[in-house]
Amino acid sequence: MYIRTAETLEQQIMDEVLKIGDKLPSVRLLGKELGISVSTCLQAYYHLESKGLIESRPQSGYYVCFNPSRFPNKIEKSNPVQVTRTKNVETIIEQVYDDFSLKGITRFSLSVPSPEILPLAKLNKSMIQALRDLPANGTSYEQIQGNDLLRRQVARWSLHWGGHLHARDLITTSGCMNAITYCLMALTSPGDTIVVESPVYFGMLRFAQSIGLKVLELPTDPDTGVDPDDVARALQQHKVKACFFVTNFSNPTGYCMPDENKKALVKLLSLYGVPLIEDDLYGDVYFGKSRPKSCKSFDEEGNVLWCSSISKTLAPGYRVGWVAPGKYAEKVKRLKMYHSITSATAQQQAIASFLASGSYEFHLRKLRQTLHANSLLFTRAIGEYFPEGVKLSNPRGGFILWLELDKKIDTYNLYHEAMQHKISIAPGTMFTLQDRYQNCMRLSYGMQWTPEIDKALKKLGNLVKGMM
Repeated sequence: MYIRTAETLEQQIMDEVLKIGDKLPSVRLLGKELGISVSTCLQAYYHLESKGLIESRPQSGYYVCFNPSRFPNKIEKSNPVQVTRTKNVETIIEQVYDDFSLKGITRFSLSVPSPEILPLAKLNKSMIQALRDLPANGTSYEQIQGNDLLRRQVARWSLHWGGHLHARDLITTSGCMNAITYCLMALTSPGDTIVVESPVYFGMLRFAQSIGLKVLELPTDPDTGVDPDDVARALQQHKVKACFFVTNFSNPTGYCMPDENKKALVKLLSLYGVPLIEDDLYGDVYFGKSRPKSCKSFDEEGNVLWCSSISKTLAPGYRVGWVAPGKYAEKVKRLKMYHSITSATAQQQAIASFLASGSYEFHLRKLRQTLHANSLLFTRAIGEYFPEGVKLSNPRGGFILWLELDKKIDTYNLYHEAMQHKISIAPGTMFTLQDRYQNCMRLSYGMQWTPEIDKALKKLGNLVKGMM
């Protein structure tokens, strides 16, 4: 009830029915108007306060402190041009990753949830229980296809997005990126062309390049992603061997492809006989009322290779992921056997037990609330601290923001400036193979909001102003 009440008030704030500075009704008056208890009203106000939408003033009440008209402008649809880049992006990526080991860094660059918003105590209990339950305390090899309990739990969870998977449909991997690499190797040979969104996760780009693939980057809308019509044109003009899309809350732009577009895309690719590697890593971190579907939801021919993991929601370091490869299952399973034999035994069992206990659903509810609040707090801070004209994505899930700055700003130079103040960002040029996005950057809001985070964003905004 308090969530519904908070959502109604939040919508009024976003529609500017309630404007910045407006006083909200007292909890007693609001409770009387809505026919709910005072404690429910207080919970609703606490919820809005945690998102930075309202503030409490001692002996005065609650006031609106959020103005959506101060939002930065929305980023526009990308228009990648197939031009060879000039910078050594591998060096940039290595520098950003090497900085992960440094202490005292505010890591806006890291696209994983920070430990303070994860259920570490419950995870530890699951790991201890796994070591007790497993034969030889987890030191033996797991079966090649993966832990049976884990695959059954992932199959059960797929009902949330209409997946209708069975344990036999799944193969476990060492994280989602490992699943993607198996899929790319199973579907392609050196010299083949694959189609991707732009910008796109740099890890996939680097791996595709390392095995000799040609990458065709397509225009990407910041709200809806790749247009199926653009995919159709690419299929008509090029000999495409596979497509790769992050369909739900993409990294780095945060778009969510509409379900009707997913259905059309699956039908289109089936018609051309081109498989789709779907990275659905962020689908469970939605801010709306229900989880968006995946392309796999509409796959009737086994043409979609659905990849995911718990790295972005629960335990990044456990490296537990999976893939439902459809009709390519034997190829993927064989590659896993050749490259790693099996996945880590204890971690798989621990995650399986965590999912089976129901703790994951409870954790996700809290995580989504935290991240949604963070997205609003970050957006407000960027609108306040950064120069006018900055453009910003508006994700409806996940924990990634994509910023487009003035053309004269090079975010690789900004990265070095920010690191002098112990702030790490991900320069935009990491997310393409083309000579683009030098004035863009990715920021993660997957951490607990604190005054220190606010100060870091203010410092980052001032650094940008100083470079103009």
